[in-house]
Amino acid sequence: MQFYYGDQNYLRVLDEVEFWKRQESEHTVVIREVIEDLDNTVVNQLQAFQDEFTQTEQKAVQLIETVIRSKGQINHMMTQHIMDFIQYAIQESELFVQYLTELKTLDYIAENTVGVTVINHIIRESEYFIGIAQTIIYNGK
Repeated sequence: MQFYYGDQNYLRVLDEVEFWKRQESEHTVVIREVIEDLDNTVVNQLQAFQDEFTQTEQKAVQLIETVIRSKGQINHMMTQHIMDFIQYAIQESELFVQYLTELKTLDYIAENTVGVTVINHIIRESEYFIGIAQTIIYNGK
């Protein structure tokens, strides 16, 4: 985590969003590489998640740059926009966790112990992001 934000918790959580969305995007690739013969539906859904995570990461970078250029002098509307975006990023991760949890129940995946271990690790990492983001938001209010 970077420390150029002082008391600006929304900037701190944007840093987290940028990092974790990159991680989640990479995690979709890891799953596709580790678990052989994934159903096309699963491959397509993982690719869709990857695309969404990349877009969210890029939006986080844009918001960070906006805040930095404003030298922290942002109005209430911009602060609310950032908070709404962070909520969106959290919900995106929650949907990913839900999808991965369901994915583990597919017979051909459940039988792949390495694949299940990898998915469990990825779930824990996304849950970590969710917890960190919520903590920063709620402590900042």
